[in-house]
Amino acid sequence: MSGTSAALQPPADAVKPVRHPEAPAPGELLGAHYEHCFGCGGGQAHGLHLAARAGEGVSITAEFTVQPAHQGAPGLAHGGVLATALDETLGSLNWLLRTIAVTGRLETDFVRPVPVGTTLHLQAEVTAVAGRKIYSTATGRIGGPDGPVAVRADALFVEVKVDHFIDHGRKEEIQAAMSDPDQIRRARAFEVNP
Repeated sequence: MSGTSAALQPPADAVKPVRHPEAPAPGELLGAHYEHCFGCGGGQAHGLHLAARAGEGVSITAEFTVQPAHQGAPGLAHGGVLATALDETLGSLNWLLRTIAVTGRLETDFVRPVPVGTTLHLQAEVTAVAGRKIYSTATGRIGGPDGPVAVRADALFVEVKVDHFIDHGRKEEIQAAMSDPDQIRRARAFEVNP
C-alpha cells in the first residue's frame, strides 16, 4: 500500500502469524460473527452481508455486492462502505488466530470507483504479530478475484479481553449475545469490534 504510516509497520521483533489449530479449514465459510453486525450480519437489512471464507495460512477471501443503499455518489459505492468492507474482512482474520481483537488503525487507499451492482472480491492476510498487536493487509478487486484493484488497506488490530465489549457495549445486546446457547456464536459475537 502506498503511504502506509509508521504505526502500521511491524516492529523488528514481530513474528510470523500462526494459524490456530482449531481455526476453520481452508475454504470453510466463516459466517457472521454477530447477527446484527453491519458488515457480516444477516439481521441488518441494508448491511453488507459480507461472506468470508478461510484461506491458507492466516488469510481469508470475502465478497459483497454493492447495493443501492450503499451509494455515495449516484451509482457508486460510498467510500465509508468500502472501508467498512475492508475492516470487516481484516477483522475476520482474527477468527483464524482465535483472538479477540479490535481495530486500532485502518488506512485505506481508494484506487478506482466501485459501481452499484458490482461484487467486490476481497483478500486479506495477517502479516505479523507483535505482542497484542496484529498487522494485516487487504485488497478489494472488481470484475473477479484477479480483476483490477479498487481498494486496499493496511490495519493494526489490538488483542483485548471480552471485558472490553461487556464494559462498553449496550447492556441489552451484551446480555442477549452472552445468553446464546450456541457456544461458537456466543464466542464469535465478541471477536471483532471497535
